[in-house]
Amino acid sequence: MEGGRCFASLVGAAFRAVLTFPRRSMITGEWSTPDTSNVNIPAVKPAFRERRAGLSNLRATWLGHACYLVEFPSGLRVLFDPVFEDRCAPVQWLGPKRYTPPPCSLSDLPPVDAVVISHSHYDHLSHTSVRELARRNPGAHFFVGLGLERWFRDSGIDNVTEMDWWQDADLVLTRRQDAHVQDPDPDKTDPETISARITCLPCQHASGRSHRDQNHTLWASWAVRSGGKSVWFGGDTGYRRVPKLPAGVDDYGPEYDSLPRCPQFAQIGALRGPFDLGLIPIGAYKPRWMWSWMHANPYDAVEIFKETRCKRAMGIHWGTWALTIEDVEEPPKLLKQALAASGIPETGVFDVCAIGEAREF
Repeated sequence: MEGGRCFASLVGAAFRAVLTFPRRSMITGEWSTPDTSNVNIPAVKPAFRERRAGLSNLRATWLGHACYLVEFPSGLRVLFDPVFEDRCAPVQWLGPKRYTPPPCSLSDLPPVDAVVISHSHYDHLSHTSVRELARRNPGAHFFVGLGLERWFRDSGIDNVTEMDWWQDADLVLTRRQDAHVQDPDPDKTDPETISARITCLPCQHASGRSHRDQNHTLWASWAVRSGGKSVWFGGDTGYRRVPKLPAGVDDYGPEYDSLPRCPQFAQIGALRGPFDLGLIPIGAYKPRWMWSWMHANPYDAVEIFKETRCKRAMGIHWGTWALTIEDVEEPPKLLKQALAASGIPETGVFDVCAIGEAREF
């Protein structure tokens, strides 16, 4: 947990601000609740490929918010931050409610080999979802940050490894083809070995599921390498520390170049990069003075993309729950502006997609 302590005082101050800001804003009119009544975020029913080795591309399917299912050329399937509930909250009658439904149910997913959890916040870790995944995939291995192993074991999930920043774990699987695959060639039903390296890496965030366990467990980004391809999963992270500025002021203007930036993304790129695909958060960022330390906006996301040395990227952490006050359809629009400002093509490098859509890399 040593890596997480450097943000402890900042986290405490921001947590107090989060508790007091809504009340004050309702009185002053400063808070504007996003309108989710006519959201136009496309969704499609996902299609997953049969497991087989020898493929050349990654296949990544967005399942909403930060949840992605990534299928590697080796045949490995990794599920990141699965939350399939209607509300990301301790109970299902209170808290942020989905304005876009999941594109499928947990029962529609193909067999999963590994589940990676970035941290303990409710929009990234669901008790119901992980228990159902473990029931349906008894061989799946769960990878979590320091301090979370006990929570999983208390939830009846023993196939779990907790890790600190910069630690590596090797995953080796020997299994037959998925039972539903019909293949008359007996050679293709022999056991095959799938290997992967899972790496726990830093990010700038926080953790906690109640006021009693704030920052008791580690938050992390993750890297997964298998079959000659690599993915960096940003999970949930901030990048800078932006003070309260007048409305309309660009905090990436030259006068704000000296604002603090988290140095660890450049370290990730130098020590573990490059990556074939980055899954990078782009949403839940307004007001900036409150959220910049723990949530990246699209301009931050582009800087993170460059520093981690990702060849391609997809935007995550948007399009599902209204967690902050920006318009829910704003992140992709702002991402195009941020890419243009960095001289990066607006499409084909760092993209967004429909919920349920798969892209190959």
